[in-house]
Amino acid sequence: MGVQVADVLSRVAEIARSSGKFGAVRIEGGILKCAAPESAEPADYRVTPDGDGSLWVELVTEDRWLSGSIEGELVHSGDKINELVDEELADLGWDGEASSFEHYRSEDMLYTFRSKIPTDDPEGVSKWLLAYELVFGELGDMAGGDED
Repeated sequence: MGVQVADVLSRVAEIARSSGKFGAVRIEGGILKCAAPESAEPADYRVTPDGDGSLWVELVTEDRWLSGSIEGELVHSGDKINELVDEELADLGWDGEASSFEHYRSEDMLYTFRSKIPTDDPEGVSKWLLAYELVFGELGDMAGGDED
């Protein structure tokens, strides 16, 4: 990836702000963090650089129950995250590679859902970030749900 990561994150932050889909949008420690405004518990959508220069789009939360509410809805519906992300990417005009998907609890105890972004073009990266918001914003307690 030939573009400077800081420049990419700066441009994606501008696009995220103008989309109106996120709460606070900030770059901290070289990571773009966009608050999930409707979530029942704090969560961020992120664009995170990897040591090899690749970028990841992520949804992260410290809250185990929020992560569990997302997992539970996926189990109940039978939907697969990467298929949902691919559908949203197509609707946003992405015609590149299909998504991959990982879900785990990180070393810093964050419940993390993530996909590797196969581009460093700010417009393409923005599509991945928006696709994540479109998918996860409707799952579990991300849509402002509380007790069922």
